[in-house]
Amino acid sequence: MTDPLRDATQHHPKIRDERVVLERRIKHRQDRIADGMTAFSGSMAFVYLHAGWFVLWLLLNLGLFGSAAVFDPFPFGLLTLIVSLEAIFLSTFVLISQNRQGGRADVRSELDYETNVRSEIWSRAIADRIGVDPDEVEQRIKSVIAADRQKLQQAQAD
Repeated sequence: MTDPLRDATQHHPKIRDERVVLERRIKHRQDRIADGMTAFSGSMAFVYLHAGWFVLWLLLNLGLFGSAAVFDPFPFGLLTLIVSLEAIFLSTFVLISQNRQGGRADVRSELDYETNVRSEIWSRAIADRIGVDPDEVEQRIKSVIAADRQKLQQAQAD
């Protein structure tokens, strides 16, 4: 006699792994660089680096290290230009990373859908084998969902 659980695991359909799908879609080096730049620019190290850089720039250009060290006198036009360019590039990196995050979310949604369809088919197959009435189960599900929604609405009203 064969073990049905063992047979089921041996014949289980290959489920797509999210990491594998994402790895295939992350092909471009510039996308990985944009993700790295976005990760760094969203860190406290980035804030500390810029705070130190601005303080040093201001000290140098206010003449605290001597007038020979001044290269961008007040109102610091060069600093303004550099910071503006940096903002342009950082916003572009953020947008690229957001687009990639959207793509990752799409992949996850596709895989969730596949898993849900697979589960639904298996559930119906098992229900058929053991003689469960699908209409009765659906009615039970609808009543549980309705009760949960009613509890949620009451909790929100309180």
